[in-house]
Amino acid sequence: MTVTADQPSDLDDLLDPEKPAPREIKSRKAKKERSPLWARLSVSLGAVLLVASGGGLVGGKVLISKTTENIALENLTGDAKKTAEEGGGATLDGPIDMLLMGVDARERWAADELRSDTIIILHIPASHDQAYLISIPRDTEVQAPAFGPSKYSGGTVKATEAFYWGAQNGAGWTGGAQLLSKTLKDMTGISFDGAGIINFGGFKKVIDELGGVKMCVDQQVTSKHMKLVDGKEMWLADARKTGKPMKDVVHKVGCKDMEGWEALDYARQRYGLKNGDYDRQRHQQQLIKAMAKKAAGSGMLTNPLKISSVIQAAGEALVLDIGDIELTDFVLGLSGVAANDLVLLRTNNGTFSGNGNGREVFTDKSKEMFQAVKEDKLAQFVLDNPDVVATEK
Repeated sequence: MTVTADQPSDLDDLLDPEKPAPREIKSRKAKKERSPLWARLSVSLGAVLLVASGGGLVGGKVLISKTTENIALENLTGDAKKTAEEGGGATLDGPIDMLLMGVDARERWAADELRSDTIIILHIPASHDQAYLISIPRDTEVQAPAFGPSKYSGGTVKATEAFYWGAQNGAGWTGGAQLLSKTLKDMTGISFDGAGIINFGGFKKVIDELGGVKMCVDQQVTSKHMKLVDGKEMWLADARKTGKPMKDVVHKVGCKDMEGWEALDYARQRYGLKNGDYDRQRHQQQLIKAMAKKAAGSGMLTNPLKISSVIQAAGEALVLDIGDIELTDFVLGLSGVAANDLVLLRTNNGTFSGNGNGREVFTDKSKEMFQAVKEDKLAQFVLDNPDVVATEK
């Protein structure tokens, strides 16, 4: 099955500010939960950074367990999960590969109306002293396999649409994540230890709990989603309802501390940017790193109440696949990785590489980078190809 022009192909076209965030995450809490490893993984995600370089976590294992009870868990990787032969399992031995999928969900949306417009592969080498983020362009042409749970027969689609087709016919977010995971495994050769679906809209509260983050705007852009009414930020549809004069939200060049709504809005923009979605990918990676840095440097690690409030906020914005590794083991075993150890990588030299039909294909160098991830030789690949590192302002 191939997506046609009359089928939804862009999450931005579906955005309706009248619809607040879905509670599908909450409904899953009734399922048996294990201690999620995601809190440690947020050294890359940024929301729930519990361990920083040279720092300890107050309360240890008991606090980690208590403060992560509200995070929903699902099998998001399905057939793309790393096997024992590939190094997967219940220990921290070897490299760790995670798939991060970002959605912008609103409460009245059905689970099968979403795409994953943010797709990031997180790679932690076996040395556990670094973390790499690789963004997959949303318009990458992929071959999505047939997927029984959603009754999808397979076809040539964009990467962002694989999530959509996996979520159809009641398969929901879990089905969307499983189909996207399998599609990416088939394309890159990378199997995953786990995965996470991030509701970026829900991250506003996380950033605000952190007291905002510092972001550096590298090119001026006007928001396509937000307006100011009487000095108050509002979704475009809500602003129109007021009947009052509206003012553009303009993100101007320079570094500044941003509140949650502002940082998320900036990281969501792609129209009006020189390199479109590639610039958006880079800005989203920067936001993740900025959140990790703020968590590590804000005194949160020595404040149990602060840790708890941030994790509670994050739990409302995450659905996770934690594999077989216990959170406490993950936290304590990877304490050498910190926010400053995050390396942001880009595919296709950070520019659109199309195949003539509006979709992207990976360059040979990008394919080599995926192979380096699979073989856990990414550090050497980056040394040999420094141009794959995304610039940070």
